[in-house]
Amino acid sequence: MKEIKATMAGNVWKVQVSKGDKVTLDQEVIILESMKMEIPISAEVEGIVEEVKVEEGSFVDEEEVLLLVKEE
Repeated sequence: MKEIKATMAGNVWKVQVSKGDKVTLDQEVIILESMKMEIPISAEVEGIVEEVKVEEGSFVDEEEVLLLVKEE
């Protein structure tokens, strides 16, 4: 299981995947907003989304787990 983590603290602006979705390497999965900038978070592996741990509008800290991907 691969943890996809926030690269910096910020608000979750958009969640682009749901549980059960297939993701590819480097696919944008979540967009954070920090200091009026959009920060895309990409999948680091190919696989299936097992769990989305954040909701749009929530605040996350740097290195917080955003979602879990089961590698294929």
